[in-house]
Amino acid sequence: MTKTDQITHAARIIASGGVIAHPTEGVFGLACDPNSDVALERVMRIKERDRDKGVILMAHSASALQPFCAGLSAAMIDTITAPREHPTTFIVPAADVVPELLSGGRATLAVRVTQHPLSRTLCETLGHPIVSTSANRGGQAPARDARTVQNALGDDLDMVVDGPLGGATGPSAIIDIISGEVIRAAPQPE
Repeated sequence: MTKTDQITHAARIIASGGVIAHPTEGVFGLACDPNSDVALERVMRIKERDRDKGVILMAHSASALQPFCAGLSAAMIDTITAPREHPTTFIVPAADVVPELLSGGRATLAVRVTQHPLSRTLCETLGHPIVSTSANRGGQAPARDARTVQNALGDDLDMVVDGPLGGATGPSAIIDIISGEVIRAAPQPE
């Protein structure tokens, strides 16, 4: 199966309510449709994650994130889309329509515009953002290759898309876009 065929197949799985794993900038991530409560519940079960933690919403563009965000100014959009040395997730005001599992029940939402080629293409193919959370169970290190994902989570997933990670050495940094507070710093180079 070609990489394009793999991405098209993965997009179909997500669109039908499935859960996949795929490479991102620094770790493998779990992905599903952010509007599917069933898929979101499944991701939380797979990760053994508390419902109040929420997950990241990843997209190929800021405009794709707009329906999930409330009151993003032009300056905020510029910040979200500005090129950075390390992938960065931003905490932004959530729109009223955001599912509770996505936001963790908060009035904010974690969002990232990805620069990872495979992740971008997956979002573009779907035509909307995807849930993005590291591919690991609670308390375990995030997976950095397809084999580790398959061994740890394979039976719980509908597909593992193989491919290279981006150049980051770990999960994205997280910054509150309103306060500027760094919630999770970018990992230091190995």
